[in-house]
Amino acid sequence: MDVMTKEQRRKNMQHIKSKDTKIEIILRKALWAKGFRYRKNYKKLPGHPDIALTKYKIAIFCDGEFFHGKDWDKLRKKLENSDNGEFWIKKISRTIDRDDEIDKQLIAMGWTVLHFWGEDIKKHVDDCVIAVEETIFELNYGVLIDES
Repeated sequence: MDVMTKEQRRKNMQHIKSKDTKIEIILRKALWAKGFRYRKNYKKLPGHPDIALTKYKIAIFCDGEFFHGKDWDKLRKKLENSDNGEFWIKKISRTIDRDDEIDKQLIAMGWTVLHFWGEDIKKHVDDCVIAVEETIFELNYGVLIDES
């Protein structure tokens, strides 16, 4: 049973944004500070990546843990026992499938795709920027950076 009334839940869901979310802004500011220039919600690409580094053909998606199914097996079990669980399982499963389809389309177009979880961005934005930098280095020089 939902702890909110239908009106409260409706109001809550209306405020969930798809553009300029807190996690997107955190990552964009960090990339901008490092000198990277990008396009936001780039409409010329499938899936409209949250951040597109067109110079390097890198598409970056900032994914929320719930809606994009982080630890899907655990989350799915929780949802099976909840109210409206069938709805959420279907919705999140479709989102996961759509993310995979979009990734395949972008890769076929010659783009590199990166996904970052919201909590990783909030807690470890520097690591996310390093991952972007390493991807650029790998694309430019065809080698991985030695971690040792």
